[in-house]
Amino acid sequence: MRLPFLRSPAPSGESAAHPRAALSALCVGFFMICLDATIVNVAVPDIRTSLGASLNAAVWVNSVYALCYAVPLVLAGRLGDRYGPKRVFLTGLVGFTLASLACALAPAEGTLIAARAVQGLSAALVAPQTMALILHLFPDGRRGRALGVWGAVGGAAMAAGSVVGGLLVAWTGWRGIFLVNLPLGVVGWLAARRLLPDWRPAGGRRLDLWGVVLSGLGLGALVFGIQSGEAYDWGTVAGPLTIPGILGLGVLSLAVFLWRQHRSPAGALLPLRLFRHRDFSAGAAGIAALGLAMGGLFLPLMLSLQDDLGYGPLEAGVATVPMLALCSLFARLAGKRAETTSPRALAATGFALLIAGVAALAGLLRPGQDLGVLMLPLLASGIGIGLASAPLAGIATRNLDASLTGAAAGVFNTARQLGGAFGSAASGVLLQTGTATSATRVALAFPVAALVAGLGCCAFVRPPDSTPFEPPATAAAPAPPNRRPTARSGS
Repeated sequence: MRLPFLRSPAPSGESAAHPRAALSALCVGFFMICLDATIVNVAVPDIRTSLGASLNAAVWVNSVYALCYAVPLVLAGRLGDRYGPKRVFLTGLVGFTLASLACALAPAEGTLIAARAVQGLSAALVAPQTMALILHLFPDGRRGRALGVWGAVGGAAMAAGSVVGGLLVAWTGWRGIFLVNLPLGVVGWLAARRLLPDWRPAGGRRLDLWGVVLSGLGLGALVFGIQSGEAYDWGTVAGPLTIPGILGLGVLSLAVFLWRQHRSPAGALLPLRLFRHRDFSAGAAGIAALGLAMGGLFLPLMLSLQDDLGYGPLEAGVATVPMLALCSLFARLAGKRAETTSPRALAATGFALLIAGVAALAGLLRPGQDLGVLMLPLLASGIGIGLASAPLAGIATRNLDASLTGAAAGVFNTARQLGGAFGSAASGVLLQTGTATSATRVALAFPVAALVAGLGCCAFVRPPDSTPFEPPATAAAPAPPNRRPTARSGS
């Protein structure tokens, strides 16, 4: 059954608009889902007071979004391959906008958590399609610049989250942080419907339902166990259910999932031949390391700015804005430079700057420290994030056939999200060791180690003039890149 609101106007050519206009439409949706990853942080105290929620319930308002965002990303990428990334993108925007309205109207903590879960699931539909459509819209010579803009939008949303959230909470209460999504969602949907090409890269493939179940169960159990382990003291959750048991179930489910993908490569949810592409493997591992580092950096940084330096939540958020603004600026610049210089060198430079910046913060964060002293390592870290993130996306996706773009986008975004979940959980555990200052330093050693691993991933990237990846002869032939979708029921 075809939903009327998802039908697209017939484009006059392959694309309904200029690629830059289409990129703008994609960025509206991407900005919205990235904004909601950070905007809620500053509203947690107000949510607790307004709804009478427990601390655990208030934390779950944030955690359930990250959980439901991370788990279905691989499936969402494959849905884009089957039904077309534009249609899945539009569906995600509708779901996200309606879920935002439900969040704003939530009368109790349970309703809010459920609506945030739908937000996360909808965000998972949106994120891989933005990347897949960029790969389709822009040729190799211009793709780096487009991915740079895409990365810059994500950085800008992160920078805006704490400030916009703080202002909205002060002016309207916590419900305002969700109402702001309504105009963004409507504008984004209208622009996407008009401007995006209705392209289906590999239509007609049957979805691997067992793969969907196993990957969802495995990733869900892992992310839940990692995010909630500390809340349950890494012990019993309910009855015989324990955090170690949940983590074990996650590992076992993923092992069976990978075995099935290897045994049945035709129509696999996760084509394992992706990982025969050395650049993709290096890029995905690099973004996972960057996610680990970012997840492990911001919690100790925010706590130290508030507990040791005496800033309020909004002031602490504002203090990081210059860093995140530089992240956004240099992501865009790195995207442009990646078209004319080595993306491997840009990513390696970014990792090196981040290592230096985070290591300096670990040594400088202590009670009474002047914020001005911290600004240099904060700014260096912002530049490093921008220089590393955009080239990694280009590295992971260059020379891929069209039939793999959805899966590649899903895996790449999953690696980043899972890295962030692991990093945040590890940081929470390490912050409980020793005194506040020593625990902060121990916690910041973790992102430094992750960044060193990310720098090592850059060594495996092929130089630009090396022989591109060729899929094995037994692989399914990719669909023609300009294939137009066919009308069929259920699509």
